[in-house]
Amino acid sequence: MLMYIYIYSLIFLFISGVLVYIFKYKHFLLMLISLESMVVSLYVLIFFYCGQFTFEYFISLFYLTLSVCESSLGLSLLVMLIRTYGSDMLLSYDSLW
Repeated sequence: MLMYIYIYSLIFLFISGVLVYIFKYKHFLLMLISLESMVVSLYVLIFFYCGQFTFEYFISLFYLTLSVCESSLGLSLLVMLIRTYGSDMLLSYDSLW
């Protein structure tokens, strides 16, 4: 019973991350934070799934490695945008789109 509460709370965390990503698209940092919350909730769901059905945990380690690469790429893009344009407001960049 307690496991279902954890799973539902992780699904709620994923859906709230999607909603923040959709509605707060003006700031690049908020988009990165919402993406990271979605990645973490999916990681924990994969970990629970592997533990529930006695699978190997290698897939969760592989997913965690790819998510760390994604987050470092996002942070480097954020630093580049702030150094080049002075802020992380996506709508103020005319040359990006």
